[in-house]
Order: sequence, then C-alpha cells, then structure tokens
Amino acid sequence: MTDAPQTAYQVLARKYRPETFADLVGQDAMVRTLKNAFAADRIAQAFIMTGIRGTGKTTTARIIAKGMNCIGPDGTGGPTTNPCGQCEHCVAIMEGRHVDVMEMDAASRTGVGDIREIIDSVHYRAASARYKIYIIDEVHMLSTSAFNALLKTLEEPPAHVKFIFATTEIRKVPVTVLSRCQRFDLRRIEPEVMIALLKKIATAEQADIAEDAMALITRAAEGSARDATSLLDQAISHGAGETTAAQVRAMLGLADRGRVLDLFDMILRGDAAGALTELSGQYADGADPMAVLRDLAEITHWVSVVKITPEAAEDPTVSPDERARGLQMAETLPMRVLTRLWQMLLKALDEVASAPNAMMAAEMAIIRLTHVADLPSPEELVRKLNGQTPPPAPPGGGQAGGTGAAAQTTAPAPTQYRRDTGAVSGGSGGPSAALAIDADAALARFPTFEHVVELIRINRNGKLLADVETDVRLVSYRPGRIEFEPTDRAPRDLAQRLGQQLQMWTGNRWAVTVVGSGGGKTIDEVRNAKQYALEAEATGHPLMQAVLTQFPNARITAIRTPDQIAAAAVEEALPEVEDEWDPFEDN
Repeated sequence: MTDAPQTAYQVLARKYRPETFADLVGQDAMVRTLKNAFAADRIAQAFIMTGIRGTGKTTTARIIAKGMNCIGPDGTGGPTTNPCGQCEHCVAIMEGRHVDVMEMDAASRTGVGDIREIIDSVHYRAASARYKIYIIDEVHMLSTSAFNALLKTLEEPPAHVKFIFATTEIRKVPVTVLSRCQRFDLRRIEPEVMIALLKKIATAEQADIAEDAMALITRAAEGSARDATSLLDQAISHGAGETTAAQVRAMLGLADRGRVLDLFDMILRGDAAGALTELSGQYADGADPMAVLRDLAEITHWVSVVKITPEAAEDPTVSPDERARGLQMAETLPMRVLTRLWQMLLKALDEVASAPNAMMAAEMAIIRLTHVADLPSPEELVRKLNGQTPPPAPPGGGQAGGTGAAAQTTAPAPTQYRRDTGAVSGGSGGPSAALAIDADAALARFPTFEHVVELIRINRNGKLLADVETDVRLVSYRPGRIEFEPTDRAPRDLAQRLGQQLQMWTGNRWAVTVVGSGGGKTIDEVRNAKQYALEAEATGHPLMQAVLTQFPNARITAIRTPDQIAAAAVEEALPEVEDEWDPFEDN
C-alpha cells in the first residue's frame, strides 16, 4: 500500500491571488469603471494597466479575460464582471492553458518578429471562446519597431480580438499606443486595506501573527499586495506558528523603531558618543547600517509631514508610542533642522551604498550629523556680528578676569530645540535654557531695518538682497512689521518673498505691507547719492539732452568731473626734462 501523493505547497501570493473583481483590494475606482463598461456593453478593444509591482496588473488582465469569455455554470452566460470560476473557460484561463487567451512577456520577447506572430494570428477567429485575448506583460519593453508593427492592428482590430497590456513604466510606452488603449492606473494599497488583507490571509492559514508584526510587513511592502503576501509567507515560516514583531524585524534586517527614534534624539542633542554606541548596538543585533540610515530618513520625512499636517500621524503602521514621540518632535523641531537632516541623510545613503565598509561609512555619517546639530543659526550669527551679549553662562561658570564678561565653559552643553531661531543650537545647561522665547522677545533681536538687511545678507539670498536695497522705500518699521513703498521697477512678489523668507529664517510671522506713498530713499539711493546726483546733473546738460534725443537708447556709463580729468591729465603727462649743461657751449 502506497501513501497518497501529497499536494505541492503553493505560496500564499499565488494561493490567494484574486479570482474576481470582488477579490481585488484597493482598486475601487478601476473596478467601478470596468463594471459600468461591462454592464453597458462598452468593452474597449484594448486596455493598459499601469502601477507599481504587485498591485494586480496581470491579475486584473486575467480577470478581464475571464469576464469576457465566461459562459456561466449553465453555459448560457454573457460577458460579466463576476466570472463564475466554474465554466470551462474560467477554469482554463485560471490555470493558464486556454488556447484563446495568450500571455506574452515583453521582457523576454521584445522583437518585431514576436509581434508579427500576433498580427498574423488575429485574423483567425477564437477556437472556442467568445474573444481571442492577447495579454502582454511589461509592454514597455517592446522595441520601437515592435510598437510600430502593432499600431495598425491595435487601432482597427477584428471584433473578436482584445488586447490587454500591463506595465510598470507607463512613460516608456509610446503615446501612439496609449491613445489607442483604455488606461487604468492601479494605486498603491493603503496601509489600512493592506493590514486587513494580511489579517484575512493569516486567519485562513491559522497563523498567529502579532499586530505590530503585520504593521512592519505593511510598511516594508510599500503598497504592493504581492510583496506583502510574500513577506507574510516568509514571516509565518520564520515564526513557526507564532510570529512577533521582533522576528519580522530580524527577518527584514530592520532596527527596532523605538531604538531608531532614540538614535534620532541623540543626533539632535549632538551626543556623538551615545549615537555611535546605539548604532553599534543595533548593528550587533542584526540591523543593516543602510536600513538604519534609511529609517532615520523615513523618520525625518514623517516628522516633517506631521509638522505640516498633524493628521498624518494617524498612520495604522505606527504604534501609539511612536506616534506620541513623533508628534512631540514635530511640535519642537524647526523645519530648517529637519530639511537639513534630510539632505545630509540622502548624501549619507549614497556614501554607504558605495563604501567598501557600510558600517564605517554609517558611523562617519552619524558623526557628521551630530556635529552639524550644534551649528549656530543665521540669527545667532547676526547677533554675534552686532556685538550683542551672548546668553549667560550656567550657574557656577564664574566671571572672566573680573571684567563682568560671562566665562565660557568647556564641558559640552546639552542641545535644546529652539523654535524661535529655526535651528538646533547648544543650550546653556541651566534651568532657563529649556524655556521657549516668546515671539516678541525673538523679534526684538531685529530692532532696526538694517538688522533685517543683515539677516538677508547672512543667509546669502543675493536676489532678495538686491531687490530690498534697490526697490524698497521704507515707510515704517518695527520688529515683525514692515511697511514700504516699492519703486516702479520693483518685482510684484517682493513683499511676499520678503515675508516668507523672514518667517522661515526667524520662525515668526512677519507682516510685510506695500503702500502707495510715503517712502523714503532706498538703501542704494542713500549709498550712491553722490553718484546719482552727478548722473542727474549730467543728464540735464543741454549737450547730453541733444545726444539722448538723437540716440534714445543711449546710457551714461561713466562720469568724470573736471577735477578728475585734471588729475588724470597730470598722471598721464610726460615728466619735464631739465636742460643739461654743456661745458663747451660758451666756447
């Protein structure tokens, strides 16, 4: 007696592949359009499905093929968006053996010869089905000549022929092909929908997998249902019956999210030693250095988005503890710090990817990040340039030489998040260092309009500096409020740009108002008053008026006064040569 042959194991991505439109997740808009088209008997001659990997492009193509050729369990049905899955056509298409439904992988068959086989066969009617259907996967891989050969047939196919294309690179498909197809963009699967799908599959497989483990899988899948299902399959095997978040994290080579947030905090505090120790600990526990930096970049992006739109914190893949910490960071950290971190982490990721030793490159990146956290903001630089007194030293710091100047301590000061300056700066270590500076006190650092001009110069915005110096006739100024009359040539958006830049640099809102009169001279007019007076005098001269009348586009390029002309003549004149005495002249 022999044992019955065991059924071969089928991976979850294939086992739970959708068989009908009702099984498709996250593609409601496309399903609704297709259902309406089938119900109205307005089935297109060609479809093209586009989207990232694993969103169901090829699966949708097969469901459409089944729906077009389904005849129902009793053999009398017509085209439907709910194929029965029981008739001969549904079963054959599902098993990939239907003679009238031909699938071609354009990645391996890219030439014009492969397309000619299709063109030659379209003239023959379907052998048994209602429609002859050609499914071409990764259609963007076809050569230019293959696309050109397909165009005429695609535009006027026989009534019994349908084309369904799938691609991840829609921009590489010629417009001439796209214009002949009905296009459907398959969306990334939303996290809530993905978690529900994973729960459904895990329940069907009688697998015990933790909620936070499914959240990790969802985050790693990045909207791909196939990737998520494959990772779930691997996680179930890894957990051997009971899968935890720690096991999934080890499987994916990820660091603990909480520990990555701890590392993020250490970087912002400028704690290089602590950050390196934490990175080494995560590396020893199996975390990939590249994955750690990628997680830091992801946290930076997430906190930045939450800062702008707090509702973004309600992400189902984020635990309550992470959400609370993220909201606190978003409230405390200036946007300038976050954007600077983002740029540096992008550069660090490139360095780690190309470095011979990923861990060494990651450590150097962390050291660089922690040191940049202590850089002074532009406002602090302005304060130093203006000679303003720095913040007082911590208690016990003493005085320097009895002069009354606060002595600087050599111990590293803890970093404070300062919203008023728009940057992370070193704190004083005393109780008052953590107190937030209110808006009035912050704006008081710019008592005159000259301080604003200096702030623009420090931030190296040359265009704005030139516009402010040449086109702003100041009417009134107080910290946080500027009123000016623009010159005739001033850019229309000058007030808007000035207000936006000042708010970004100072972390406080500025009211910049344009009025029609009452402005004084521009900075440029005051600075070059003598030169402009000479130009006005020269322009008013009758001879210059005559020249400008004859040559309207002429411009004064240089002016020299009589004194300057005389001085130049003296410098250019040849030195006088004294007569030499000739002893024989009298003889």
